Amino acid sequence: MINTGDTAWVLISAALVFLMTPGLAFFYGGMVRSKNVLTTIMQSFFIVALISVEWVIIGYAMTFGTDINGFIGSLDKIGLIGVGYNVLENGTIPELAFVAFQCMFAVITPALITGAFAERMKFAAFALFILLWAIFIYNPMAHWVWGGGFLAELGALDFAGGLVIHILSGVSGLTLCILLGKRAGYGRTAMIPHNLPMTVLGAALLWFGWFGFNAGSALGANELAANAFVTSQAAAAAATLSWVVTEWKMNGKPTILGAASGCIAGLVAITPAAGFVAPLPSVIIGLVGGVVCYFAVAVLKEKLGYDDALDAFGVHGIGGMWGALATGIWATTEINPDGANGLYYGDTHLFIAQLISIGVAIALAVVGTCVLYKLVTLVTEARVSEAEELTGLDIVEHGERGYARSILGGSPIMGSFEDSSEMLANTVMQANANKA
Repeated sequence: MINTGDTAWVLISAALVFLMTPGLAFFYGGMVRSKNVLTTIMQSFFIVALISVEWVIIGYAMTFGTDINGFIGSLDKIGLIGVGYNVLENGTIPELAFVAFQCMFAVITPALITGAFAERMKFAAFALFILLWAIFIYNPMAHWVWGGGFLAELGALDFAGGLVIHILSGVSGLTLCILLGKRAGYGRTAMIPHNLPMTVLGAALLWFGWFGFNAGSALGANELAANAFVTSQAAAAAATLSWVVTEWKMNGKPTILGAASGCIAGLVAITPAAGFVAPLPSVIIGLVGGVVCYFAVAVLKEKLGYDDALDAFGVHGIGGMWGALATGIWATTEINPDGANGLYYGDTHLFIAQLISIGVAIALAVVGTCVLYKLVTLVTEARVSEAEELTGLDIVEHGERGYARSILGGSPIMGSFEDSSEMLANTVMQANANKA
């Protein structure tokens, strides 16, 4: 029978997860240069519409339709035919509530990718790639883990999306940013965030919405939801502390961008484990996640030289991998009888299943992204020209400006501040280079 309390919680959680994508728009929007702020926000906002329609027409059917040989869902639920007000199998909510909740997961996942290729992709190519990615990469992976596919049969656990969402989007983002190439002037010109308060606002909205993301995945107002709520908060807080302390030690100053990035790293890391681990291990997961993601962003990216503009891979890809492994270590049936025991409790099967699942997610993301990128480039040019990039995608792609022009100077108000900041940063970089 339908439980009204469980239904209310899942619908509220769906709304919280919806809020995360506009939150991501602010989070990413503040980190780009002012000439690209609207483009960055537009990408997340447009994805909300594009993927919502895709999900209703075909996405839900591919993901949660009747399983076909562990590979994909059948199309028996295409267009949500027959879904109606049926009670979710083995659940206490209407299936349509589950459709709405999972729709918001399908929306935010491709939005995460946009941080990797920020400031250099044509809008038409972006829209086509994201649609194809949702259909041919996200939907199959979600079915494999959550829809009764072969990874679920293997025993892999992913409470709210470490494998399906964060590893898949982070690795796809890394692959796409390498295929597109670096931004003009990358490594020579300072590309500093133009509005950090906007980024912190976005991080706060993400943190708030993440309670629906993780605790809502219990699909009921119950003890498991309470556990996921507490573990999410503990991991996010611990990662914020560990990132800031590590950054402070390495660079001599703690930054608000580091604090915001740390909290997201902790939330990413706990996502696959939130409903399988106890609160104390979640603190450990967060502490390690903050440090690991910091070094992925501050060291690994510099060493390998790729231009992951807003660190989608460093935070989501690396954080998701650590979280999936941590699930294989600290998961326990004392918290969730439907889960499994991890290494800490003397069982190796889950840890091995997690390793295999991580490998599958990485392979699908890399190969799938390469194939889809090639298909997109057969239809339209993917990257803007260097001249267009220097002008800014807000004007070139959308014919708009993020900030009003000043009456006296004729230049964007925020842009003038950004330009001065970049000139100062470039001067410092040049002075350091001359000194070296």
